[in-house]
Amino acid sequence: MIQLLFTLLAAEGAVAAVLLFKTPLRRLAVLALDHLKRGRGPVMVRTIAATVLVVLASSLHSMAKIRGHAEGELDGSGVVGLTPTDQVLLARHLLEASLMGYSLFLALVIDRLHNYVKENRRLRKKLEEVLKQNKALEEATNGKLEENRPDQKDLSHAKDN
Repeated sequence: MIQLLFTLLAAEGAVAAVLLFKTPLRRLAVLALDHLKRGRGPVMVRTIAATVLVVLASSLHSMAKIRGHAEGELDGSGVVGLTPTDQVLLARHLLEASLMGYSLFLALVIDRLHNYVKENRRLRKKLEEVLKQNKALEEATNGKLEENRPDQKDLSHAKDN
């Protein structure tokens, strides 16, 4: 399971890095995430996240049980100690819990990055549209002002008469 979690973490890190920097792969990643968020995708992702969260809680509970078991036993000198087996189990549970927590966190980061990238793209398009409208309005206003303003030639001709 640890190898699977490391692979998942590497893949999520790569997706997050692709979304962070404007590269040709960003558009592909956004399209893939858009496709994933359609249909049954969100339900499936939530189900998987809930399952990972339950396994994370189980791992944390197992770590607490190992600690509690170790505190109940005293060695000859009155010091609480973990047996080598408990140390290995505790380290394994700690690694699994850490990897699952990082994985859930990166999934949340990817979701937020995806939303921010889409929102940024939408705002840029709207800004370009507003700038075009503003430019057209300025040109129309300048054109009307020039039409309403009598030419200098007409003014000089009117003064001569």
